[in-house]
Amino acid sequence: MNLNQHFRLTVDAASNFAPEVDHLLLYLLGISVFFTVGICAFIVFFALYYRRRSPKEIPSKLAGHHHVIEITWMVIPFFLLMTMFGWGADLYVRMRRPPPEAVQINVLAKQWMWKCQHPNGTREINTLTVPVNTPIKLSMHSEDVIHSFFVPEFRIKQDVLPSGFTEQWFTPTKVGTFELFCAEYCGDMHSQMRGRIVVLPQAEYAQWLAMRPPETSAAASGAELFRTYGCVQCHSSVAPSLARVYGSYQMLDDGRQVWADDNYLRESILDPQAKIVAGFGTAMPSFRGRLTEEQVIDLIEYIKSLPASPTQPIDRPMSATSQPTAQPPQPAQRLPWGASTGTDH
Repeated sequence: MNLNQHFRLTVDAASNFAPEVDHLLLYLLGISVFFTVGICAFIVFFALYYRRRSPKEIPSKLAGHHHVIEITWMVIPFFLLMTMFGWGADLYVRMRRPPPEAVQINVLAKQWMWKCQHPNGTREINTLTVPVNTPIKLSMHSEDVIHSFFVPEFRIKQDVLPSGFTEQWFTPTKVGTFELFCAEYCGDMHSQMRGRIVVLPQAEYAQWLAMRPPETSAAASGAELFRTYGCVQCHSSVAPSLARVYGSYQMLDDGRQVWADDNYLRESILDPQAKIVAGFGTAMPSFRGRLTEEQVIDLIEYIKSLPASPTQPIDRPMSATSQPTAQPPQPAQRLPWGASTGTDH
């Protein structure tokens, strides 16, 4: 039996961030070991060298402070700590800012599985297939409790929350299969919430996508929901146009400005009274409990796909007496992500 297959002190570095995280960790570890060993060695040396050798021995009076040593002891650790802070902050900021060309993949966590959806609608459960040397942005949300998306070989770990969306991006640099774990206790089957990341050469990935059964993309499903629920009736007349909302600042009726990201759109769908756009009323009903998490994500992807076209209807404020023309109808139930695989529960 090869012990290294079951217990490893190190793991492969398979993403763009992995070598940088390793170098920073080794730097922190080296500084910590140096000072720990040095301080302990001086403690032992001084305890022995300045020990009391006779019961009658009286220590000599201290001559005073040695300002050079004291200043040196403060300045050197200060600069070492600042290098740690600067290095760590720079790496953290870059890990939070995905490049514009990154391929977005939606990830939905639930007890106890990972559901992934590619831009063309291809769905996977407990497996995420990605092309090598291509930036990947994960837009993640939890259906129930807090989970944590952890891939040791990529050196990434991001909490996945039920209250909103979190993001994580990476560029896989090695072809292979890598373990995916949930690193946040999420129930009695937490240890079984595992998956895998399959990294393919770009040509093989394109072939893999082409061979998958055709599925409706999230944006297309969201467009159908938008029509089925009658959203177009208001958002083409008495409600704000959605064509230029995402990725912009929205002025609220209380004078605040908020950035319209995925979390803002989700809150506006589930709790439309939380942030009301200036100049518009409060007639929009809440869709909490009426839409599944998958459907909310589909609607958000549809809104994000809308172009900022000058031909869109001009926004006009709602009058005090304006109300929706009708209650939105209930749409036909769409199968959850990956339901066709028979592994959902």
